Amino acid sequence: MRGGAKYDIVVIGLTISSSWGNCHASAYRGLLSELVKSGYKVLFLERENREFFARRDLEKHACFKTEFYTSLKELKKKYSAAVEHAQLVIMGSSVIEGAAAGEWVCSIAKGIAAFYDMDTPLTIKNLDVKCYEYLSAHLIPRFDLYLSFAGGMALDLLENAYGSPMARPLYCSVDFSKYYPDEKDSRLYDLGYMGTYSECRKEPLETLMLEAAKKWTEGRFAVAGASYPDEISWPSNIKKMDHLFASHHRDFYCSQRFTLNITKAENAEAGYAPSIRLFEAAACGVPIISDYWEGLSNFFIFGEEILLSSSSRNTHKYLTEIPEQKRREIGDAARKRVLTEHSPAHRVRELEEYMKEALRVKQRKRAKFF
Repeated sequence: MRGGAKYDIVVIGLTISSSWGNCHASAYRGLLSELVKSGYKVLFLERENREFFARRDLEKHACFKTEFYTSLKELKKKYSAAVEHAQLVIMGSSVIEGAAAGEWVCSIAKGIAAFYDMDTPLTIKNLDVKCYEYLSAHLIPRFDLYLSFAGGMALDLLENAYGSPMARPLYCSVDFSKYYPDEKDSRLYDLGYMGTYSECRKEPLETLMLEAAKKWTEGRFAVAGASYPDEISWPSNIKKMDHLFASHHRDFYCSQRFTLNITKAENAEAGYAPSIRLFEAAACGVPIISDYWEGLSNFFIFGEEILLSSSSRNTHKYLTEIPEQKRREIGDAARKRVLTEHSPAHRVRELEEYMKEALRVKQRKRAKFF
């Protein structure tokens, strides 16, 4: 380990340096910043990636330490001491050679070894077909703690079918110093959507936004995100933007009267998996129009804090018939909900309780063994 520095928490994750095309960076930044505020010394280890390198947007004054490695061999050589002696080591999902790195972490970590899954439904799908790039089935029981962006039945499955000794939800959170309302009366768009293109979200986007835009030609719409294919035919009243860096997310949300949320197919099927974009929009006080998934009512009250849509007719009705006062009330109610339940401080308190619980379980196992 460089300089022999000692860290309380070491995280090996997909990326924290670039928010391009992923939710990991924003989620890690909020959590790690709050951990540092709570007195922990934190190190984040990220594998070099050309796409992320060209699009780094991490603030230079970040309070946690970030270092980069080029291979699994280099990771082991430079950071064995840090991993071995940390109070908590978190192995993140989607890391290249993550399964091999996880084996190494579990074999040398003296503290709590945790896996943090920011795409649990996809992970479970991969496990079912024995795709073990970043997590293998036999590795799950070796982690003392399985932290998950998804709750509900996914946690039961991880414990009962895959042998996790302790699977717990650690949902994404939102930094309220960066996401807050803009009191300007004028809005550039009636409805906006932000998300990287995926095939599973193509049909809902067409149904919930593109068709509504075609029917309501005087409406103003916007879509922001990377990797959209050229063959998509955008209505003339939709402005298409490329990827927006995290520093521009708030401005985009605050430029909308309403914002659209579309859930990835795996997440919708599994349920109980809110995205960080959902919380960001709510923190900005922008009313959210969302597709439905099981467990959504655990996070927002339908009709009061969030609006559900399954058709262009639903979307059009919200955009044209909800009075301005009611629109503001829905946005304010959603903001209040995330303020009281989904800040990084809430997540740190939850993580600390999980750490204590995992340590007790680990100590009981050791006592029983000896």
